[in-house]
Amino acid sequence: MRVRKAVAGALVGLALVAAMAPAGAQPPIQGAVQHFTPVEPPQPAPEVVFTTLLGAPATLKAQRGKVVLLNFWATWCAPCIRELPTLDRLQAWLGGRDFTVVLVSIDRGGAHQVSRFLKNRPLLEKLESHLDPKMQLARALNVRQMPTTVLIDKTGQVVGRLDGVAEWDTPDAEALIRYYIRDGAKG
Repeated sequence: MRVRKAVAGALVGLALVAAMAPAGAQPPIQGAVQHFTPVEPPQPAPEVVFTTLLGAPATLKAQRGKVVLLNFWATWCAPCIRELPTLDRLQAWLGGRDFTVVLVSIDRGGAHQVSRFLKNRPLLEKLESHLDPKMQLARALNVRQMPTTVLIDKTGQVVGRLDGVAEWDTPDAEALIRYYIRDGAKG
């Protein structure tokens, strides 16, 4: 009985310490984003050029000032396809001045393959995909599986990643993103 009370007391104490911690002390990593791994120390995002579906050059540097959720996907990747609508909803909820989702397809078939795939499966309303068919950006970020999502803060620093599928349209994911919008660049 004493052990139970001691454990219960310790748990209450830990909860109080956590509640009293300064806001934003640690990113909230739980539930749908429990496999998110912070990068310590943050690293500069690579300055690799990728392209839009229309062939225009794109860079991560162009997104400075926003938190960027950079998602690597492919048309042949079933978990990626399952994840795409959740990313689209996240963009609908939070996208704007402070945040954006950037999709990057690694399909070697290029714009034709990705455009045809998306046209036949209207998965996205708020997002467009970009291309990295030679995987230069993916290699620079050490992407080893599909999907992989990299989080970049407002200053252009890679602050974390999630290898594998996640549900990005959940309160857990929203709390993680809002942490970096609000506090991430301060620390």
